Amino acid sequence: MPHTSAMLTGLRRWRRPLVLWGLLLGIGLPCALVALFRVVAPPVTPLMLIRKVEGEAMERRWMPIAAISPELLRAVVVSEDARFCSHHGFDWDSLGQAVDTYENGGRLRGASTLSMQTAKNVFLWPGRSFLRKGLEAGFTVLIEALWGKRRILEIYLNVVEWGHGLYGAEMAAQRYFHRSAHDLTRRQAAALAAVLPNPRRFSPVAPTPFIQSRIRTIEARMGSPRASSKICP
Repeated sequence: MPHTSAMLTGLRRWRRPLVLWGLLLGIGLPCALVALFRVVAPPVTPLMLIRKVEGEAMERRWMPIAAISPELLRAVVVSEDARFCSHHGFDWDSLGQAVDTYENGGRLRGASTLSMQTAKNVFLWPGRSFLRKGLEAGFTVLIEALWGKRRILEIYLNVVEWGHGLYGAEMAAQRYFHRSAHDLTRRQAAALAAVLPNPRRFSPVAPTPFIQSRIRTIEARMGSPRASSKICP
């Protein structure tokens, strides 16, 4: 009994430090990473590491948002998250519509915002578990609070997968159109945005009828070329 009592006393003594360390790692570390990436480019993402282990190349080149064509900014926003500039990380209207569609017998579709996709791409592994979705929501709140819209879009456009071993707008523009992301035309920008739902299956330079339809829709939603510079000022 004295031995058991001593063990319980020891456990109680260590319980508080362990809880504090758990809180530090579980809350402090994510906050520190988000704060760091507010000013420093993420060096690598979990998906990049996974693809690398699988034997793929890792072609990427960081470009500041000012050096990326405004046409591509607008094309990605209108195709991936039309309310990006007005929501706070979560598009509740789209989520509600997705739930209604599913309950009425339609296919369950995603309502992931650009902020949520960026949080997932930068900090988390691929997957659909409840744990990963919960972490994604937490990181989404953090990046919305600490980064702001322009930084979220800048990081998204530099880390998103755009083909096998291909990451970011600059390398996608170079690979597919032999030019810098700064010089993309309106049509090229729409084509790059059109393949983002599945860039490993579709090509912006050899579009299927489905992708051709998406390109036309994206161009129509982009509005006048003059509007392309007004993304989340």
